[in-house]
Amino acid sequence: MAPNSENLVGRHCKSEKVIKPPKLSMESLQRTISNISFELSKEEIDLHHLPSISEVEVAKCECCAMSEECTPEYISCVRDKFSGRIICGLCAEAVSEEMEKNGWKIEEALNEHMTACARFNRLGRTYPVLYQAKAIKEILKKSSRTRAKSMSPRDKSGQNKSGLARSSSCIPAITREIVDQTVVHN
Repeated sequence: MAPNSENLVGRHCKSEKVIKPPKLSMESLQRTISNISFELSKEEIDLHHLPSISEVEVAKCECCAMSEECTPEYISCVRDKFSGRIICGLCAEAVSEEMEKNGWKIEEALNEHMTACARFNRLGRTYPVLYQAKAIKEILKKSSRTRAKSMSPRDKSGQNKSGLARSSSCIPAITREIVDQTVVHN
């Protein structure tokens, strides 16, 4: 039987003395506020030495059409890097991945990524289910081509290929098992 939780809590509270924090008076709080105000008024803030705050602009990515707030300096930096085009950070990362993967120059990778984004914007945003079905169809085409080349059980060339090929059906074995069970129970 589990111990009573009230008894445990009651014993714990009774054995230790609870110390409450001291109450602050309103007078001490007002004195603290006035001291802080006095200290701040002594310091003179020189407005000429403060850095200027740059205005932000809304920049729209030319690939995926996502908008984000950017400073004019950042926008000019992105334009310099990507052949005069504004692209978001996510698309910039995808372009650099394309450059690494395929060894392309920045213009080639940017054109490839913009083509993929345009294709997605045409079909994927309007009909997401069709876009997903098309992607699955392409994956199946690629996998069936490689599977047909590497896993054909009729290939007698003697090459050691990875993969499993089906040699026979398991239906006769399952049928035998069901028949054996019905015979035993009767």
